[in-house]
Amino acid sequence: MLTLSIEDPRWSSFVAGSPDASPFHHPVWANLLSRCYGYRAMALVITDEVGDIRAGLPIIEVGGPLTGRRWVSLPFTDYCPLLVDGRSIREVSGALVDELRGNRIQALELRAHLPSGPRVHSYADAVRHTTVLGDDPGEVYARFSRMHQRNIRKAERASVRVERSRSPHAMQEFYRLHLLTRRRLGVPVQPFRFFRLLLDQMVEADLGFVLVARVNGEPAAAAVFLTWNGTMIYKYGASDPAYWDSRPNNLLFWQAIGWGCEHGYHTFDWGRTDLEDQGLRQFKDGWGAEGRPLSYSVIADTPPRESQHRMHRAVEAVIKPSPIWVCRAIGELFYKYSA
Repeated sequence: MLTLSIEDPRWSSFVAGSPDASPFHHPVWANLLSRCYGYRAMALVITDEVGDIRAGLPIIEVGGPLTGRRWVSLPFTDYCPLLVDGRSIREVSGALVDELRGNRIQALELRAHLPSGPRVHSYADAVRHTTVLGDDPGEVYARFSRMHQRNIRKAERASVRVERSRSPHAMQEFYRLHLLTRRRLGVPVQPFRFFRLLLDQMVEADLGFVLVARVNGEPAAAAVFLTWNGTMIYKYGASDPAYWDSRPNNLLFWQAIGWGCEHGYHTFDWGRTDLEDQGLRQFKDGWGAEGRPLSYSVIADTPPRESQHRMHRAVEAVIKPSPIWVCRAIGELFYKYSA
């Protein structure tokens, strides 16, 4: 296997030619993570006898001398499977095991499933929802639950307006709502520089956009979408509870889905949902989405520790009753070291 710079044109060409590649495989996404947090970004590939890439995945290296080196594909990413062209997943998985041993890497965490084998540990504690899009937005709308259809009509009657934007102002409006939402949920928030880089590198490169739903001119809900290679990813969302009765989120998602249909996208990816979050799973189901178990794999000598949920509960207990700056301060450290 070879390691390439994430900006190597050979990797860019391979990804662009892969029908299974999503915005998360695009080199701009890994480069964004690298610039925001100081990680090393690269692509791990297998080539044929003439040097053409036949399989690969984007990688971020984290850790150091004290904690050990780990490869992650990729941090802050819901789903990022191996891309293969003429190679079997099992063959590539075996090559990954050998590569880690040769490079003295402690572990490789993959945001997708690998076939079972030596040192491969897999677990599934989440669901990934996707809605199939088509040329006719009306056909997709007909698959929505009656509740979602009713709430869309309610938002329209309440004169909710949805704006699609790539402007810094729209991202700032989103981030203000994002802070409110994360604090309400007790979840750390990523620093604004992350979203500024997302705007500068992905949105400005036509790899995404921001939607803002307004009630009487005021931002009521907002979301960030990543778009490329036929797949739309709902990555971040936020809203103000004061406006929930006008159902701005429902109209926002319908506008996003309609845009995807009109611009030739085939899949709307709702991202990861924890198995235990029944309410959110039902909400996504209602958009004509299919939920499938989301399995992640780790290549390491021992299985991953199951301490994440305990840590999240402890952080939640601190953030919810605290001023909003606490949410930001914890996020500054949390996301850099929890990749």
